[in-house]
Amino acid sequence: MRYSLLFVFIFGLLACNSGGQELEEVQILRGETMGTYYQVSYVGSQQPFLQEEIDSLLRAINAEVSTYEPNSVISRFNKSARGIALGEAPHFWINLEIARSVFNVTDGAFDATVMPLVNFWGFGFTEDRQGREVDTVEVNRIRSLVGFDQVRMEGDSLLKEKPEIQLDFSACAKGYGVDEVGRLLEKRSLGRYLVDIGGESRARGVKPGGSIWRVGINMPDEDASVNEIITAFPLENRSVATSGNYRNWYEVDGVKYSHTINPRSGFPERTELLSASVFHRDCAVADAYATSCMVLGVEKALSLAESNPAIEIYLIFSRPDGSMETRYTSGLNALFNE
Repeated sequence: MRYSLLFVFIFGLLACNSGGQELEEVQILRGETMGTYYQVSYVGSQQPFLQEEIDSLLRAINAEVSTYEPNSVISRFNKSARGIALGEAPHFWINLEIARSVFNVTDGAFDATVMPLVNFWGFGFTEDRQGREVDTVEVNRIRSLVGFDQVRMEGDSLLKEKPEIQLDFSACAKGYGVDEVGRLLEKRSLGRYLVDIGGESRARGVKPGGSIWRVGINMPDEDASVNEIITAFPLENRSVATSGNYRNWYEVDGVKYSHTINPRSGFPERTELLSASVFHRDCAVADAYATSCMVLGVEKALSLAESNPAIEIYLIFSRPDGSMETRYTSGLNALFNE
């Protein structure tokens, strides 16, 4: 009897150890969403139906905030004459509040009502592309449709001053999707993970053995491959989002038009800033500030970050001789000043 009990005890220890090892494995799930890829890495055992839940969640987000979904909440608002009753639309509500908050902090450098200009320049859900001769009068007319002060809440309805006013959450929705997938993992008691949607990332906890998740920043060069990175760094219990003009652009008669539209001027922003990576606890906020930095340029972006302790930024910009230079806020010294 004593030997039987000893066998059971040892077998139990082995089983616990085996289970512990299984829980230390990194599981990886991959899929597509928001016009790009997603990759979810988490520490733990394989979770039944987790990928189905992730896909369902991302579809639900798109159903509210994607301008490419004709029946989404944001599309219905954009097509409406005066606005719509939102009702139960939690993903839309949160993106709206994030957009309004960053709009206020950046003095309009980030403006989710920029959609008419985005479409005009050919980077939205239309197919238009502008040529060398741009009608400045038309740009100014469209710019009059841009401004968060022309959108207001009345009860559970979101109203707009003019029928042509449209919203665009593309500069924060991808980061929001990252956050929501992370929260889904946490609800399943999976607190050690790295979620990546199209290069926007959120990390929590550490990998097996205690090592920190690592992510990279793409080389900001239109000729570089999508997998070529300029630097890699550890990401621990925060998020990072990167915006740049080196991927999404087109050329007409030798003139390049980038997708970052300055909502205050109405024109694509052309500064020496090539890439802006923003660190924040939540990826949606980092995503919105990354776009803001591309509009503000190097010095104003650094000034914004130094006055906002919740964010840190890493900037890559071009020098007059064509070489690249980096600058970052002091809170990132431990990551990049090696």
